[in-house]
Amino acid sequence: MAKFLIVHQVGKELTLEATKPIAKAVKANHSVDAYWIRSWYVREEGKLYCEWDAKDAESIRRVIDKAAPDFPTEGIYKLDDEFMINSESFR
Repeated sequence: MAKFLIVHQVGKELTLEATKPIAKAVKANHSVDAYWIRSWYVREEGKLYCEWDAKDAESIRRVIDKAAPDFPTEGIYKLDDEFMINSESFR
C-alpha cells in the first residue's frame, strides 16, 4: 500500500459537525484497496487534507465517488515512500 494525500477545497466555514456524515460514509465504504487514515483542516486556506493508504489513486477515487459524490476533491497525490523524512532520524 502506498500513502496518498487528498486535498479537498471545502471553504473557510467548515465545522466538525458537518464532516461527521461524510466521514462515516467514507469509513463505511473503505475497501482493501483504499483506507482513509486521518484529516487536517486548514481554515485559512479552506482546505481539508486527508491521509490515505491505497493501492492507487483510482481506488481512492472510487471510495470518495461512492461515499460522497458531491464532496469537492482538488487533487489526489501519491507520496514518495522513498523520500519520507522523519525527525526522529535527526536526534
